[in-house]
Amino acid sequence: MTEQGGTKILDEHDLSQADMMQERCILVDSSDNRIGSETKLKCHYGDGLLHRAFSVLLFKGGGQYLLVQKRSAEKITFPSVWANTCCSHPLDIPGENEDAVSGVINAAKRKLHQELGIPRQQLDLIDFEHIGRFQYECRWDENWVENEVDHVIVAQLPEELEDDLHVEPNPNEISETRWLHITEVWDMVSGEEPIHSDTDIWKDEVVAPWFKLLWKEFLLLQVPELPPAPREGVVSFGEVDMDSNSLVPGQNLMRAIALHRNRVEGVILQSLSKMKQERLHGAMTHLFTGGGKRLRATLPYLVGEAVGEVHDGHYTLGACIEIIHNFTLVHDDIMDQDPIRRGLEAVHVAYDDATAINAGDAMLAVGFEILAESPHIENENLAFLVRSIGEMVRKVAEGQMVDMEFENREDVSEADYISMIKGKTSAMFETCAMTGAKLAGADDATVNNMAEWGLNLGLCFQIMDDLIDITGDTETLGKPAGSDVVQGKRTLIAIRALECGSELPMFTKVFGAGECSDEDLAQAVSELESSGSIDYAKQRAMNYHSLAHSCLDVLNDSPALSILRELTDFQLTRIN
Repeated sequence: MTEQGGTKILDEHDLSQADMMQERCILVDSSDNRIGSETKLKCHYGDGLLHRAFSVLLFKGGGQYLLVQKRSAEKITFPSVWANTCCSHPLDIPGENEDAVSGVINAAKRKLHQELGIPRQQLDLIDFEHIGRFQYECRWDENWVENEVDHVIVAQLPEELEDDLHVEPNPNEISETRWLHITEVWDMVSGEEPIHSDTDIWKDEVVAPWFKLLWKEFLLLQVPELPPAPREGVVSFGEVDMDSNSLVPGQNLMRAIALHRNRVEGVILQSLSKMKQERLHGAMTHLFTGGGKRLRATLPYLVGEAVGEVHDGHYTLGACIEIIHNFTLVHDDIMDQDPIRRGLEAVHVAYDDATAINAGDAMLAVGFEILAESPHIENENLAFLVRSIGEMVRKVAEGQMVDMEFENREDVSEADYISMIKGKTSAMFETCAMTGAKLAGADDATVNNMAEWGLNLGLCFQIMDDLIDITGDTETLGKPAGSDVVQGKRTLIAIRALECGSELPMFTKVFGAGECSDEDLAQAVSELESSGSIDYAKQRAMNYHSLAHSCLDVLNDSPALSILRELTDFQLTRIN
């Protein structure tokens, strides 16, 4: 057997598994560029070598069920660990070592046949979608380590295979398989007390760290909407710990959003189907095909659950606000001439300006129409909802107009900025919270309290968005870091910095310049840090965060309240 450091490292392992350690994996850099190849042994032993890998997630039932596997006890790396449908590596062989995406899909088909025994003719009937890549390093023990750029591949069984898929696991690779409902998958990867089953069947089981990572990053808010929108670049997780059970702060919140998202989206699509004119209907539904968390759409329900009695009217209310929110996005993109929204062409680009304007107008009308038609919303509440949402639209329009005026104003104060974002951003959070509480039967004091919570949450959210533009990295942002500075946007950070004047020479030079070198921008950001402008904005975000929590302090403790607290805290994690 192979020797390394004088030790026969494979003698104690299964012969078949040991032989596969001589297969050659594809070595890559952190950006997934191929730089060579090496044996699977050298890629996984000792310090390991960064190499390309893939993870397949095979769904059925419209994305409601996922096939998971327990790795065989004979596996050399991560034996007896539960993971997604199939995890392995493309090899340095024809068909797998040229184009990265087609290579990992070809490798996935090879391993699905070899590990799970799925016939090749059935595999040919399944569409495999590549949705992104992530890098992580995780040590199994003192000898073995994973250090991979992992490609995430989603597949959905066609109807003809729902009941006829042939799965015959190779016992040398897999000891057990299960079809899990997506709610059970959440219990599996969370490492917390089960929510969707009476017993904790995962208490004594080990779940693969890469499965937790990819589920959180790529699928938690997307299933059963398959395939999810693809992600660009390589998401970096760095070193991860086998013993870590927690996914990320905000996991329960994301789970709650995902549980209600499908109901709201059903109402949205049914509502938009009122438009029978084909081209206009296409323009109205265009942005909804780009995914999104649907936070505003589910927020009325989440608030209602914390303060009163929820019902189907909350889904109608959430759909109304989400449709109107998307109406504002359609018109914003026309005003700003932004070509992309949620990874899709903006509506005015995919269609034309006139159609986009008409679509936005129709969406506003549909939003109010479905409120009036809902059998779950009583007349005494309808007037309140219509008035509140109408006021929201007015505030958003006013905030957008003031934001545009800032571009031509010499002096913009902090008070001006806060007033602007109260309309442009916070008004929707405020309205979601107050209307959700009202519809749940809360008293006036509670409704007003939840409106205040939503207002402060929105202020915290917007200031952190400004901070992320400065402190985030370009790959994560999907746009150049610091672009707000170059564009001359009057954020709280910029307003504070402009007060320093000549003390920040590079910031003064690049602010509103339209373009600059990476070196100049980096120096400008450094000046923002040293001047305290960034810290000042963080302190203001923390202040609104504290005010939002104080609103929640008056509510009775409950699991639903914990979700709202998690949402309030989750905002802060975006700048930490």
